[in-house]
Amino acid sequence: MQLRPEGVRPVLLQCHDRLAPFPDPEQADGNLVAIGGDLSRERLLLAYAHGIFPWFGEEDPILWWSPDPRGILEPPAIHVSRSLRKSARNRDWQYRMDSNFAGVIDACAAPRPGQGDTWITPAVRAAYLDLFAAGAAHSIEVYQQDRLVGGLYGVALGGLFFGESMFSRVPDASRLALVLLARHLQHWGFGLIDTQFITPHLQSMGARETPRRDFLRALADLRTQHTQADWNISLPLPGMF
Repeated sequence: MQLRPEGVRPVLLQCHDRLAPFPDPEQADGNLVAIGGDLSRERLLLAYAHGIFPWFGEEDPILWWSPDPRGILEPPAIHVSRSLRKSARNRDWQYRMDSNFAGVIDACAAPRPGQGDTWITPAVRAAYLDLFAAGAAHSIEVYQQDRLVGGLYGVALGGLFFGESMFSRVPDASRLALVLLARHLQHWGFGLIDTQFITPHLQSMGARETPRRDFLRALADLRTQHTQADWNISLPLPGMF
């Protein structure tokens, strides 16, 4: 996907005005819809409520995106391969939620082979730790012998979970975290997981692309949905794998 298309004229947000609205992503010339502003709790939650998320490098201004097409995963559509089921049964995994959010975001920010600098800067880390403290951001964690080996984090809003990043230190760990997330979201009545973009890894798990307009319509319905979510569960649901 081309993330900096020619001719984009994103809106410039002022740092001092946290209530300044985002532009309608459907009226944007491309995937980049705004520049600037801040990473306050209010600004981030406003962005997610309109299908927009921050993504930028350490030397960049804050960049706000709403890609077209959008990557999504419907919780019931999560695909658990035979090999992953075997791994879940035959290896000593432990699962937790929200017990080590800082550890998950730090692991996601760690350098990875073949990739450049992380977008999870100290400012981004602090912003999402604040969202976690507010009960809006959550982590899914996979352990072996009490060592954190995989996980993911994101933001929950109504009946939609916005996935931000995932990591794996051993084979299958991030895939198990995604299954754990999808199964619990389905149990709680969530309608969608936003994956932002599609990778072969996500596609193999059941994710697909949808036009941005369709994603925004679904978001408008789901963001006000009331869900009974208990993020303190530490064991997988029966029949999860």
